[in-house]
Amino acid sequence: MSSSRTPPVGWRAVAAFLAVTFGWSWGFWVPQALVAEGYLDSVPALPELGAFGPTVAAFALVVYAGGVQGARQLAGRAVQLDYPRRWVGVALSLAPILVLASLAVAVVTGTTPSFPWSGNLLVLPIAFAFILVLGGPIQEEFGWRGYLLDALQSRFGAVTSGVLVGIVWAVWHLPLFYIPSETIYYRNPFLGFAVSITLFSVLMTWVYNNTNRSLLPALLFHASFNWSQAMFPILDSDPASLAFVALLAVSTAAVVAYWGSDTLVRIGADRSPS
Repeated sequence: MSSSRTPPVGWRAVAAFLAVTFGWSWGFWVPQALVAEGYLDSVPALPELGAFGPTVAAFALVVYAGGVQGARQLAGRAVQLDYPRRWVGVALSLAPILVLASLAVAVVTGTTPSFPWSGNLLVLPIAFAFILVLGGPIQEEFGWRGYLLDALQSRFGAVTSGVLVGIVWAVWHLPLFYIPSETIYYRNPFLGFAVSITLFSVLMTWVYNNTNRSLLPALLFHASFNWSQAMFPILDSDPASLAFVALLAVSTAAVVAYWGSDTLVRIGADRSPS
């Protein structure tokens, strides 16, 4: 394992992480949701910084516990490369494969997809870079995987920890379902989102554990997951959306069955860079 491994944090630190994460993010989002629902007339214009809650909390707590060196260690895990390179391929390709399969269901069931990038393929890499930086991964992954998942895995198995992170992750998004400008979430079924993101969290745990706790594959996997759904809009079709959740469930079940629920890492697996 990498020398960057840090001792497990205690429950007070976990509680502090959750308090800072939700306090920061919901402090930006809840007032907007209350205005949209008619409970408040208006609120001061706030910068779009709510999504940074998990990363802000993680860095605040590692600085509190270990000073600047703690922050350097956490940031350094985003460029850590001591794992088999094939996992980068998994992180980049799995979500698009599932989305494209779901898109086929949309076509078969009578939905004609509309692609926002049609006629300009340059939009695809630009959108990926934008999503990586400002569409969730960098704003969240230093917290969800870089801090919370490690704390839970020091006490629970990999699958249980992945599920717990997924539930927290889903609930954290809840105010966005009441903000009209958040078109991906607004008025969409929260339960379907919660199930899909919890399944995805287990798959993220699988990739994370097999890449020596590097945050780079986690960042790329998260970006790929968001990018593929934005570029190939399966949410426009109910059958495609259901197919996507079903494919996520099948993929997650297959991973757990083959790699094992305790660590999601096969004994004797080659973890050397290649």
